[in-house]
Amino acid sequence: MIRPVGDDFVKRYRLEYNLEALERVRGEIGEKAYSRMKALIEYRLCGTEFDRSPIDVKIALAFSGGSDSTATLKILRWAGFEVVPIMAKLPQMKEQVIEKAMGHGAVLVEVPGYLEAITEQMNKGAPICGRCHSMIMEAVERKVKELGVRILATGDLLSSGLISIYKKDDLVVLNFPAFLALDKAEIIELIGGKYDFKFGCPLLWKTFRRAPGVKRFAIQRVLRELRARAITPEIAEALIFDILSR
Repeated sequence: MIRPVGDDFVKRYRLEYNLEALERVRGEIGEKAYSRMKALIEYRLCGTEFDRSPIDVKIALAFSGGSDSTATLKILRWAGFEVVPIMAKLPQMKEQVIEKAMGHGAVLVEVPGYLEAITEQMNKGAPICGRCHSMIMEAVERKVKELGVRILATGDLLSSGLISIYKKDDLVVLNFPAFLALDKAEIIELIGGKYDFKFGCPLLWKTFRRAPGVKRFAIQRVLRELRARAITPEIAEALIFDILSR
């Protein structure tokens, strides 16, 4: 499912730092979750096999149906966790994306005022991704609390170190790909080796057409992922060309 990082110095450093973050939330997540998550990191560091039988630990997952959250779902279930995918139902989503998520057992949530807020951003010629993300996460977090789940996983590749897993109010947020020092190439291989390096949000394309200057924020995001070694130069190039072509 996943491979050890071998002699990759940067990934080893991140994993060791992530162990410190895990220790900080040990009392919040309980010994079963702590032990299994520690075993996952040790597997990445040293290739040490571990018990992957199901454990009585439920983890909610902010699920978009994209590569990062899909890989997160697969690995967590492979590792024995009970995962509840939670998908924010957005107006720009294609029906097949929602159907696929439902096939994974996803719970759908509404995002109140979403289209109005994003339209306002677009009309101002302002970036929409940050606002979109914050509204989605607020809706997902509300649902997680309603379900009584303590751990919320995301597909974030960048938030390593002490923010790879941390306490937020009554939840513990687990930025899972970053927690395991996974990069995009590993994720693509894990989900089947096929990936279209394009931005898939029609609202983002519409924003680019209305205010082309907003493209720089998307490019900056790609460059942050490149600097963090979450993506390769080839992937970065493909994504930037796609942004510029919109």
